Amino acid sequence: MRPRTLVIASGNAGKIREFARLLAHLPLSLKPQPRDMDVEETGTSFSENARIKAIAVAAATDHWALADDSGLSVEALGGAPGVYSARYADTDEARITRLLLELGASKNREAHFSAALCIAAPDGCVLAEVEGRCLGRITQEPRGVDGFGYDPIFEATGTDLTFAEMPSDTKERLSHRGLAFMQLEPKLRELLKVV
Repeated sequence: MRPRTLVIASGNAGKIREFARLLAHLPLSLKPQPRDMDVEETGTSFSENARIKAIAVAAATDHWALADDSGLSVEALGGAPGVYSARYADTDEARITRLLLELGASKNREAHFSAALCIAAPDGCVLAEVEGRCLGRITQEPRGVDGFGYDPIFEATGTDLTFAEMPSDTKERLSHRGLAFMQLEPKLRELLKVV
């Protein structure tokens, strides 16, 4: 069976690596989205933004596209940064610094990561959509050296580890993206006609 090309609708190297690991066992040939492509995320939810990106990248590349929109929502900040997680500041370090400053000494450190995944076809048809959520809390300071984004300050519920302290297989199992992928995989297998 010839692998189907699936374009990962992201310029984020960390996300692309994660998807490559998650999809490695399926008959897919993964490609990143074109380097010069930048899709404006105008949605008000993670699922809307994932859909916008998947449809745009699929149309531009003439292949199925898998898009993810994910982010961190902090209870004490009214759900911020939410859909603006990637645009909260210019770098991961600056985003973490801003979030910790805004949270300050708040005792309420409750937060959750959300990940919406969408696969679209070149004709604009949405083939599959799912959303995963991981509950946790914001630490007082960054811990760990792995991961990307807000991983060093997000401690998943039921663990004493931030995402940046976890081995990648543990993070894939517990994370918002991993939980979303568990829902997506059966749908993807059906689309690929893989048993």
